[in-house]
Amino acid sequence: MKTAYKAKLLQNRKWRIRKKVTGTAVRPRLSVKFSGKHIYAQAVNDDAGSTLVFLSTLDPEVRKTKVKGNVSGAKTLAVAFAAKAKAAGITSVVFDRNGRPYHGRVKTFAEAAREGGLQF
Repeated sequence: MKTAYKAKLLQNRKWRIRKKVTGTAVRPRLSVKFSGKHIYAQAVNDDAGSTLVFLSTLDPEVRKTKVKGNVSGAKTLAVAFAAKAKAAGITSVVFDRNGRPYHGRVKTFAEAAREGGLQF
């Protein structure tokens, strides 16, 4: 019962955040998902309903560097994501932490993406 309750609270936080945070073609939404082992990041244009850039720790290029879903992996993935986004012409994004608290892996990812050149 406790895990189901926590999952419901997380879903409510996600909905509350998504009411306020939307991405456009000019400034897409940078959505970050953290599982136990992996990290997934994508830049989403909510107006068109399309993903502009996607990168995860499962990507073959990223796997070569042995990136995991921990804090150091979040930093490495964020820098790689920022480079890929800049190559696609994205410089400014809206950060969507996906209902997670802003500390640990989420904070490290955001700071590293800013260092990589993304503005949010």
